[in-house]
Amino acid sequence: MRSDILKKNIETLPHRALLMSAGLKEDDFDLDKPFIGVANSYNNIIPGHIHLNELTQEVKRGVRDAGGVPLEWGVPGVCDGVAMFVEMRLSLPSREHIADNIEIMTLSHSLDGWVGVTNCDKITPGMLMAAGRLDLPAIMLTGGPMKANVVGGKKHHPIEGFGVVGQVKGGVMSEEEANKMLPLMACGAGSCVGLFTANTMAVATEVLGMSLTKCATTLAIDAEKKKQAYETGKRIVELVREDIKPGDIMTKNAFENAIRVDMAMGGSTNAVLHIPAIAREAGVDINVDMFDEIARETSNLCKIIPAGTDEMADVDRAGGVPAVLNRLNDMLKDSPTVNGKSIRKIAEEGKVLDDDVIRPLNNAYFSEGGIAVLKGNIAHSAIIKQTAVGKEMMVHSGPAKVFYTEKDLLDAITPYGACGVAGQSLTEAKRIAEGDVVVLPFQGPAGAPGMPEMLTPTDAIMGAGYKKVALITDGRFSGGTTGPCVGHVEMEAYNGGAIGAIKDGDIIEIDIPNRKLNVRLSDAEIKERLKGVEIPERKLTPLLESYRVKFTGVNCYGEKIEA
Repeated sequence: MRSDILKKNIETLPHRALLMSAGLKEDDFDLDKPFIGVANSYNNIIPGHIHLNELTQEVKRGVRDAGGVPLEWGVPGVCDGVAMFVEMRLSLPSREHIADNIEIMTLSHSLDGWVGVTNCDKITPGMLMAAGRLDLPAIMLTGGPMKANVVGGKKHHPIEGFGVVGQVKGGVMSEEEANKMLPLMACGAGSCVGLFTANTMAVATEVLGMSLTKCATTLAIDAEKKKQAYETGKRIVELVREDIKPGDIMTKNAFENAIRVDMAMGGSTNAVLHIPAIAREAGVDINVDMFDEIARETSNLCKIIPAGTDEMADVDRAGGVPAVLNRLNDMLKDSPTVNGKSIRKIAEEGKVLDDDVIRPLNNAYFSEGGIAVLKGNIAHSAIIKQTAVGKEMMVHSGPAKVFYTEKDLLDAITPYGACGVAGQSLTEAKRIAEGDVVVLPFQGPAGAPGMPEMLTPTDAIMGAGYKKVALITDGRFSGGTTGPCVGHVEMEAYNGGAIGAIKDGDIIEIDIPNRKLNVRLSDAEIKERLKGVEIPERKLTPLLESYRVKFTGVNCYGEKIEA
């Protein structure tokens, strides 16, 4: 084992003294006791993480009972919902920071394997990236979703608040009415209730084979979650002794299965950023076109918040990820898992307990999967969650309204005065009109920099009551986004992408069924306009400066842009 160097060499006598000073006992240095790292992302800022200390204690107990030595450290995490609209640019860079954190701690301390205690948007992908990069035995424990508050038959949860903001901005609701809703939206421990990015990546983790069965959907407050934590601690010791590594588990088959389940369930568009990044660290080639290919042949079987009204608790009650796997069994490619069972075996054992929450293939909600990849003279590729778009907006064209900050966009949907200007209707008082296509360029990894999420403007537009307003950006969207919102536009404006050439009034054409995204400009017009584009000035921290350098000439998937 890797830890042997710390346990028996005379040169590492002081090392043992330091570890004993930290609490280890002499018998912890027995050669048959693996050193197991426990990367604990607890903090009391993110609801999905406030209970992770309790789960970590159970993980460590499992490690001890299986004959290992647990060694714990802290991993940072950004709450995207709190950072959004305030300072969101550091969130995506935190993913790489988390992977680096785990590389530093596991290699510096000669650990034999490790457990990632995780739950939210960038933390889970960052940990999976570290697993692929290091290829040391590893297992993930995702902390579980929160439970929605149900009042008068309606589900309430924190992400609902972004739509409430839009209702206030659009004059549909008063600030006083909005503030009265606040207690209803506070739900307690767990990742946000719907199939937003955190739960999307928890599902992906389970399908990749990197967490125990049912881990993704078991609620944070469910007593079963602590049992999963204990079993996770025991299992990592077994994985070390059996020398089973993430490279044995996170195969190309596993990544394709994860994409397929994501398409069937209608997960967050952020999966298109995270899954290829994890695969790259594992030495597996996964590109954006694969998402579209798999989506075209995989029906959407679930309508989970924000695309529908079911929450993750409903999915768990209906059989969880194994039930979804069961529906897709004939389409899956076999791959191993940390459970010691293959994914096909887990699929065979899965049972669907509610045919409406997880529909059969012959009664799907939508004939294709959740995500579509659009292309055209605006984009080499762009991403939209098509299952969250109404039929009337699947094909749309309209004049562009270009904004360079979220604040400017929000101001454009604010009525002039509390009730509009005298002689104007509320609709006329808004700068954004029905039919418009809102364009937010310079929001990509290099342009923002940091590729911030756009849930505040997207939900504000929807909350304000617009029915026929689309949004396109080279930034990204939260898993909470609904409606005709196109993100991840490549090339991004900062790298010379055509989205930077769009001006107010240009006609944008969106055709989701035919996967098209165009502006009615000739190639020559776009090229000429790009010569005069001015890059907006942004205030940068040192981390953001380095992130901008990293993604200059590189797309959001980490691929070098061809000249």
